[in-house]
Amino acid sequence: MSADQEQQSIRCLVAKVGLDGHDRGAHVIARAFRDAGFEVIYSGLHNAPDEIVQAAVQEDVNVLGISILSGAHDTLVPKIVEGLKEYDAFDDTLILVGGVVPDDDKAELKELGVAEVFGPGTPMEETIEFVRENASER
Repeated sequence: MSADQEQQSIRCLVAKVGLDGHDRGAHVIARAFRDAGFEVIYSGLHNAPDEIVQAAVQEDVNVLGISILSGAHDTLVPKIVEGLKEYDAFDDTLILVGGVVPDDDKAELKELGVAEVFGPGTPMEETIEFVRENASER
C-alpha cells in the first residue's frame, strides 16, 4: 500500500460533546484533517457521550478527536472511553482531545487511554503528524 492510500484509509470522527457551543476549532481541525487526506466525519454540536460512541463504532473510525472547551472533559471523556470499551472499539480507536485542559487533567485523561491532548495554538501539522504516526498502528 502506498503512503497516499494509507493516509486516505485513516477515518476520523471530529466530535463535539456536551453543551459546549464553540465549534470553530472543530471545524478548523476537520478541514485540516481532510486537507491532509484523512476521511473526516463531523458530529455537529451538542452530542451526548453515547451518541459519540455510537458514531465512532458505526463509522468504524481509526481516530476520535474530541473537541471540548466547556471544562467538562473530566466527566464526558471517561463516559466516551467506557462506551468504546463496551463496544470493544477502544483498542483500535486513537482518542485525541483538543481544547483547554489543565495539565493535571491531561495526565488523568492519558491514564484513561487518551493518546494526546492538544491545547489552543497547537500547530496543525503537529496534530496531523501525530495522527499519521499513531493511527496506523491500531
